[in-house]
This record gives sequence, structure tokens and C-alpha cells, in this order.
Amino acid sequence: MGVYSKLNRPIQVEDYDPRWPFLFEQEKARITAILGNRVSMVEHIGSTAIPGMTAKPVIDIAVGIRSLSQARTYIPCLEGLGYVYEPTLEQRLPERLFFWKGTPTIHTYHLHMAELDNPMLLRPIQFRDYLRNHPDAARKYGELKKELAKSCEQDMDAYVAGKTAFIERIMRKAEKEIIRLNAA
Repeated sequence: MGVYSKLNRPIQVEDYDPRWPFLFEQEKARITAILGNRVSMVEHIGSTAIPGMTAKPVIDIAVGIRSLSQARTYIPCLEGLGYVYEPTLEQRLPERLFFWKGTPTIHTYHLHMAELDNPMLLRPIQFRDYLRNHPDAARKYGELKKELAKSCEQDMDAYVAGKTAFIERIMRKAEKEIIRLNAA
């Protein structure tokens, strides 16, 4: 079993829903109300953050904090908002805390908490921004996600693995673009 196996559930990819940004803003308000100045950043990441993008209907949220060592004290606050802390994923990514909200078979939110300067937060934002600015790449990513949802059904490890090469290719392009923009 892989690291994501515990999260296996039906993989459903849907057409873009214009309510997704609104749902993020509502959840961001709840998170910032309960955590206050303990968080430095709350960003909408993942495919639901890209207008027009095909996505699993799960709102991904990046929460930037100053110190991961203090993050465990935030767990009860987030549990009070209905989040479930999922320590299993720390086996693969020990520099972040992961939470989900919803039911075991239907997640509605994923919350990724890491230190503000950690690539675990910065890379998904760069990926999001690149796809927002390159609709053709977003379309291709959406097509890939649809294919993987059909072929992987409930195997989250296979679904994630199937996206990895595409994501890495886009990240190389995004990094080159950032370097080019900074040099200008």
C-alpha cells in the first residue's frame, strides 16, 4: 500500500464549478477567524482554483504558518471546524500537516499546512498560477485527470503517480518563466 492508500475513495472529476472560489472564500474566513494571526497565508490551490478547469470537487487550501513545531497546537481548532487530521501523509511529506473535511468517501476540503517559505506551499501556488496563465496547459491537465479518474477508479496512489510527470514538466516551465520575468 502506498502513502495515499488510506485516502482511497471513488475518484470523480467534474467540469469547473463557478461556486468553487466562493466556497474557498467562505472556508478561508472560517480558518482565519479561528486561527487568527497564527496563519500568515491562506491560498486556494489545486484544480478548483483554476477557472474553467476540470477537477475533483475538493477545495484545496494552503495554509502558511511561521513554525511547523507549533502547528500541532492548531489541530483541535481545525477539528472544531470539521477537519480530520491525517498523519498518514506525513510519512511521505513530513514538512506539512494534512487535513480533510467531508466524509471518508467524499472529501469537500483538503488543507495543507506548512511553514510559509516551504516548497510544499510555494510549488502548488506556482503551478496554479502557471495554469491560470496558460489555458492550453490547463486543458491538457484536465484531460489527463479525466483519463486517470477512469483508469484508476479508487486507487489514489496511482492517480497521483499518473499526474506526477505532467506536474513536474509544468513546474520546470513555471520556474523558467519566473526566472525570465525576474531578469526583465
